[in-house]
Amino acid sequence: MSKQKVSEMDQKYISILQEEMVVALGCTEPIAIAYAAAKAREALGKFPESAMISCSGNIIKNAMGVVVPNIGGMKGIKASVIAGLIGGSADHELEVLSSVEPGHLKKIQELVDSDFCQIKQLDSDAPLHIIVSLKTGNDTSTTEIKHAHTNVYRITKNDQILFENIIDQDLYLGTMTNRDLLTVEGIFQFAERADIDEIKELLERQIAYNMAIAEEGLAGHYGVRIGKTLLQGMPDCTWTKSKAYTAAASEARMSGSIMPVVTNSGSGNQGITCSVPVIVYAREHNADHDALLRALVLSNLLTIHQKTKIGRLSAFCGAVSAGCAAGAAISYLAGGGIEEISRTVTNTLANIPGIICDGAKPSCAAKIASSVDAGIMAHLISMDGSAYEAGSGIIKENVEETISMVGSMASNGMADTDIEILRIMLEPK
Repeated sequence: MSKQKVSEMDQKYISILQEEMVVALGCTEPIAIAYAAAKAREALGKFPESAMISCSGNIIKNAMGVVVPNIGGMKGIKASVIAGLIGGSADHELEVLSSVEPGHLKKIQELVDSDFCQIKQLDSDAPLHIIVSLKTGNDTSTTEIKHAHTNVYRITKNDQILFENIIDQDLYLGTMTNRDLLTVEGIFQFAERADIDEIKELLERQIAYNMAIAEEGLAGHYGVRIGKTLLQGMPDCTWTKSKAYTAAASEARMSGSIMPVVTNSGSGNQGITCSVPVIVYAREHNADHDALLRALVLSNLLTIHQKTKIGRLSAFCGAVSAGCAAGAAISYLAGGGIEEISRTVTNTLANIPGIICDGAKPSCAAKIASSVDAGIMAHLISMDGSAYEAGSGIIKENVEETISMVGSMASNGMADTDIEILRIMLEPK
């Protein structure tokens, strides 16, 4: 029997998942810096005598405090640039530092401790904006990344343009599958009817990678070991396990684990948060594997739907969007339909319509645990038939209006908050 052709609409949903569920090694902001550095060195054709890294405020915020993977526990922007220059492989994109070898570490540390690399904040209208400029003798090169972590905007050598893709954010988004089709109801219907074979490899990779780093987080000694601490209280509770495994995965990732994750909307933490609680719940309740894969379709697309309105980087912690989506996917696994799923989203956003993002670091794991907890509580309230009414804070008449209001608040209303957060972070300790 011949396989039925995927409809044009379903292909759009599949393309969105393929665009946003990307494998990354380490926190995506320092990795994007390392990627830009590796591309700039390629253009220069030799190792530079000096480097200048210019970043938008959101990149600085998310790269200054997180451990860079595969370089012996070093952290920060300089370490990201220098690791990309010395051992990075640009062909690997967000896994650029997978090629760093132990023999590189001494040289990386020496250059981090020197004045080889200078850092400057960019006055840019793009929250995600990186320019790496290199110099050796009379030769120079630059690589500019803008709007997305691997979107190369321009590459030059000796002021000659080698590559150029100059587009504003709206036009950049126009090169991707149009997200306007995303609604909670449309996502639910697609999750129900999707030909899972078309995206099974992508979903199975998310399960394998994100659960592996969760296990690593629980077994290792990362951060304050929040996952282990949570499990000490109620080790047999499904809800505790959901929070503990998710937080442990983030804590390992933020503390420099070299294990890859499948991201969502440019964020490994969001990829972890929208998947791990759903996987844990499914395993604890012996859910059918096909149902788990469909729940992950729902959770990933609901996260993307919310983040499309917020933007990739902002003062709004993306764990809220992902935790909300995970709660909705758990409602789906528990037998909920569109009403229960919509109520779960509404209930989550009524509870935590904003946690500030003060940069990538191990304590992101605690925010993730709180977001997963909010998603679980919203699920339980929803399955009991209840939801917060319109007019309860920012909650509107329907779930789409509520999602739009959160997006407006996060992208527009919190712009000044973002500036103030960075100012505080850059103050002396």
